Amino acid sequence: MRGKVLGGSSSINVMAYTRGHRGDYDRWAQKGARGWSYADVLPYFKRCERWEGGENPWRGGAGPVGTEFAKTRDPLYDAWLEAAAAAGFPVTDDYNGKQQEGFGRGQYTIRDGYRSSAATAYLRPAKKRKNLDVETGAHATRVLMQGTRATGIEYLKGSGDVVRVEADQEVILACGAFNTPPLLIRSGIGPAADLRAMDIKPVLDLPVGKNLQDHLAVIIFFQRLNESTFLTQMRCDRMAVSMIRAYFFGTGPGTVVPGGLHAFVKTRPELAVPDIEFMFRGAPAAPHLWFPLIRPAYVDGYGIRPTLLHPDSRGEILLRSADAREPPRIVYNFFSAPNDLPRLREGVKRARDVAYQKPMAPYRGVETSPGEKVKTDAEIDAWIRNTAITAHHPCGTCAMGIGPDTVTDPQLRVHGVERLRVVDASVMPDLVSAHINACVLMIAEKASDLIRKKAPLPADNDA
Repeated sequence: MRGKVLGGSSSINVMAYTRGHRGDYDRWAQKGARGWSYADVLPYFKRCERWEGGENPWRGGAGPVGTEFAKTRDPLYDAWLEAAAAAGFPVTDDYNGKQQEGFGRGQYTIRDGYRSSAATAYLRPAKKRKNLDVETGAHATRVLMQGTRATGIEYLKGSGDVVRVEADQEVILACGAFNTPPLLIRSGIGPAADLRAMDIKPVLDLPVGKNLQDHLAVIIFFQRLNESTFLTQMRCDRMAVSMIRAYFFGTGPGTVVPGGLHAFVKTRPELAVPDIEFMFRGAPAAPHLWFPLIRPAYVDGYGIRPTLLHPDSRGEILLRSADAREPPRIVYNFFSAPNDLPRLREGVKRARDVAYQKPMAPYRGVETSPGEKVKTDAEIDAWIRNTAITAHHPCGTCAMGIGPDTVTDPQLRVHGVERLRVVDASVMPDLVSAHINACVLMIAEKASDLIRKKAPLPADNDA
């Protein structure tokens, strides 16, 4: 599930703006990604965003990507915050600010009522530049190589015409964690054994496609005792008006995401960074439009979604064939590492603990999933295995660093290849304690300086 559209997945995601914990980036630097510590990347996060609260030591106020607090007006989320405090969890005013751990009001990439994607924030303002050509309806097939030097790109256009473009300076790949690896492998850059299995002549033996990681999640649902504003807004005539307002004016309920909270928590106090995220949903699993006497309203509900932030399991991206039109094989290997399932199970227990605190009582109806009968570790594990889904945060398949398990160096250049760079989620060494959209935008901001050979922004060691 990726965004095959201008702006990539930033054009179809839920727009959550979560940067992660400072310890995530310090871990990257400690593992060999020099120049990517929290102090190094914070200035690029700030340069990227236009925070509705204006600039402060942790937030940027003049960048292209609009960011704002959730506009949801539902007392349910205030009750969640009270329940979190009652359960002993920290509460933060800004999880992208000084205190990154805890329950906090949701933040989204929205500006003036409209989605603030990579396309609207960066591409649209640049589209009239004379040195920019955007080719749509095209499918990249391989990097053109002369020995170990990248010289251009080949792609299929329209009905299958082959087009080759030569690069004056360097080739930059930004196809994402799923699609950058196949492009490199078809170009002869990847695990030698995998290349030979596809009758592709190896150019460089690198662990391209390995180290695949993603967040895995389940969701606990409850029926709601009182009617939510979202349910009333889902009446057909009201929603029609809301969507018109949203489309033409960027105002009204159609511009509000039905979620107003995120939480990043530790299941053990000695952990360096949060290991579980709670995502919150202010609607049941399958809400629908309704209208009196024509289609009845759905049974209202809400949910809390425990998500494993730092799985030990590793997957890989493989080719199905050398044909570029064939989608890649995505092999996740979820729960192949022994600690992942117990940690997510602990997240489920902690989520239930919050959900059954007294402040939630006025809202809490029947627990519909997994249900109150699912209690033992074995029962919870079985439910997790049957219902867990990816949170759509894939990364790490061209990891940056200096060791043999990396594909790119800290300047995002492919090891051993001249004039070839990768700028997308595949270069992340491992997952951050957050959704990855904000992280990818930061990587692109920092990459823009690397590509232009500009001095990096001064590290911020005071924040």
